Amino acid sequence: MVQELLVALVAALCVGALYVAAGARVVKQYEQGVLFRLGRVSGDVRTPGFNLVIPFVDRLHKVNLQIVTLPVPAQEGITRDNVTVRVDAVVYFRVVDAVSALVKVEDYKFAVSQMAQTSLRSIIGKSDLDDLLSNREKLNQGLELMIDSPAVGWGVQVDRVEIKDVSLPDTMKRSMARQAEADRERRARIINADAELQASKKLAEAAQQMAATPSALQLRLLQTIVAVAAEKNSTLVLPFPVELLRFLERAGGQPGPNGDTPAGIGESAARTGPPPG
Repeated sequence: MVQELLVALVAALCVGALYVAAGARVVKQYEQGVLFRLGRVSGDVRTPGFNLVIPFVDRLHKVNLQIVTLPVPAQEGITRDNVTVRVDAVVYFRVVDAVSALVKVEDYKFAVSQMAQTSLRSIIGKSDLDDLLSNREKLNQGLELMIDSPAVGWGVQVDRVEIKDVSLPDTMKRSMARQAEADRERRARIINADAELQASKKLAEAAQQMAATPSALQLRLLQTIVAVAAEKNSTLVLPFPVELLRFLERAGGQPGPNGDTPAGIGESAARTGPPPG
């Protein structure tokens, strides 16, 4: 009799252990558990740790609460200024309501992916090419708002949306390259013309200063001689203006040994043709 009781007790303990093992569930730290009892949501969400359910009656669904990185396939569309482009993006979202994510939508990841693709094509059609290339922050905010509005009802929160790449046709790339080259050439010409204008103004001021002070012309000529003579040249060609001789005539005022003045020398040097017989 005692042996039969011991056998029954051991059998009961084994059945109890199997029952507990069948109903034991472990929810990880980054998950939440939603309990369905006979097909209906029962109680609150199960917190991380050990949880016990009724075998064959309860079913525990675990929902990941981590941020999900969802790449959006490249979408081809025509911009508002009639340019064909291909744009791809990435969406960062997470589940904030586990019950809504399981009950209100069949597959929240697939739903967010389809909504992101549709919103991306809509953004392409509403934007210009320049906005897609240079004003991405504003487009990212608009795209995030378009995806997040329906996703709130699914228990999903969109944290960030980023446009990764904008692919252009080869003909458009060549056209943009020619446009950029032409713009750079235009700026270079404007800079050169402005430099010429400033240089001409400075030269005019220098000419006026030299006209007021004739000795400045002689000093400038001497500086030119020094600059040219510093290089290893075998031949030196130097213009000798008649005005310099006239300046020397006014400065000296003394006749030469033959009775000629420096002005006469300058004038005879300035004459062309054979000398008189």
